[in-house]
Amino acid sequence: MAKETHYVFGMHAVTALIKREPELVKRLWVEQSRRDQRGSELLGIAKSQGISAERAERQTLEKLVGNVKHQGVVAESLNQSAMDEKSFFDWLDNSAEVPFLLILDGVQDPHNLGACLRTADAVGVQAVITPRDNACGLTATVRKVACGAAESIPFVQVTNLARFLRALQDKGVFLFGTDADAETTLYRADLKGPVGLVLGAEGKGMRRLTRECCDTLVSLPMVGQVESLNVSVSAGVLLYEALRQRTRH
Repeated sequence: MAKETHYVFGMHAVTALIKREPELVKRLWVEQSRRDQRGSELLGIAKSQGISAERAERQTLEKLVGNVKHQGVVAESLNQSAMDEKSFFDWLDNSAEVPFLLILDGVQDPHNLGACLRTADAVGVQAVITPRDNACGLTATVRKVACGAAESIPFVQVTNLARFLRALQDKGVFLFGTDADAETTLYRADLKGPVGLVLGAEGKGMRRLTRECCDTLVSLPMVGQVESLNVSVSAGVLLYEALRQRTRH
């Protein structure tokens, strides 16, 4: 049975795919009018990986991916499957790194997921974990927004998030959940050890079982009029505070 494919678009996402997993690329199109330095660099990288690019008109690219900001670059790629739970725990058991994980409980907006992946990659998170059901996967829009992070950071989809979280705790990972009503603020939490940072879905927050699995809940200080932040903004605040603590001398 033939393997399913999808389209990856945008300069960062396509470049990252070609650099890191060239064997997945079936075809590459570059817009006919794109002859700038970045376009030339992409063609050079593709050539070095044995990938031939096809010149195409903008209308041809729009037929492939729709009316999105593809930046004149589209690749057809074999589907990259998410890391399974067994592979993740095999990595965790054999890694010398102190676990630094981001867990997203049911984020469904691809722009939010893409932004979370991008920030997670920037701060050195080792894996992003989501439920398999009722949550966004690695769509083309996610890859575009992530600017290459979707191809560089392990993305783990799990069948039962609560069970997975308990398994993490059994391996010594301390789980910090985010809750607007938590008495402990983010800046009083110790994020230096083996941690999993847990955020809920847009608007709904964490589900009850997810909340109950967390070792402690922390809040983000809010002194203005708005009651909450976008999940990707919250993730950015949380992740950079963790990075500050983990790299502080």
